[in-house]
Amino acid sequence: MALDVSIVTASNDEACLEMNLMASPMIKNGSVPVDVERNAPSATIAYNHGLDVTSSGIIIFAHQDVYFPRGWERKLELYLRQLKKVAPNWAVLACCGIDLAGEFVGDVWSTSLGRRIGAPVKKPQPVQSVDELFVILRRSAGLRWDEGLPNFHLYGTDIVQMALAADRGAFVVNLPVVHNDKFHDKLGNDFTESFRWMQRKWASKLPIQTTVGRITRWGIAMRRAKWAAYRSLEERRGWSKNPGTPPHQYAVECGLEDPSCGCGCCPTSSMTQAFI
Repeated sequence: MALDVSIVTASNDEACLEMNLMASPMIKNGSVPVDVERNAPSATIAYNHGLDVTSSGIIIFAHQDVYFPRGWERKLELYLRQLKKVAPNWAVLACCGIDLAGEFVGDVWSTSLGRRIGAPVKKPQPVQSVDELFVILRRSAGLRWDEGLPNFHLYGTDIVQMALAADRGAFVVNLPVVHNDKFHDKLGNDFTESFRWMQRKWASKLPIQTTVGRITRWGIAMRRAKWAAYRSLEERRGWSKNPGTPPHQYAVECGLEDPSCGCGCCPTSSMTQAFI
């Protein structure tokens, strides 16, 4: 299967972009091209422009602080073959999200949480929303990002709901990455604006569970999520690790890359295995 994949990213921090996404082996070796959309007013505007200027059949919309471990693209190819057989109408893939029962599924290293969260999934898991750290779209599904959604929040949930409304599949598969993200102290007014927009658009489908909280008609669950984030602020600050650390070190620490592989990219020093 020929690799027909490209990446689109929205970036406002060149140093972060170069240290993380652009350091991914499949990008450094030229296997996967990257379109960088700089200083866009919203994720959806940036990503639609990326759709228009790329031509690959599979497009990965990734945060600038995501690192794809060595060999990740080969695992993606295997899942694409599998999905062609078991879910030929699929439209959206991600590495973590919320399943149809409202539970978190997937596997990812999060620097802001200081650990690898979730667990590997054995087979593609249908979902109602996905985390936005990266979202894979199948071009032939014909979906576009809704530019009415403001800011940089909840677009993963929105695109999944659009896929489901079009009778297309949305899945989490076992494609873990390093999300070398900074500490998140609170959900701001920009998040509230995105949340209220989603309430209006998907009023007939509520409640919808997201990785941040539940979207409901009155927003009580989200207010509780904001309060819980405030109360846990100092505890979560203690979990957070340094996002200035090269992400391949975290990839080795949590078992996503082998330090003895001889690739020249992985650290040679032994590191403590993170919890799973």
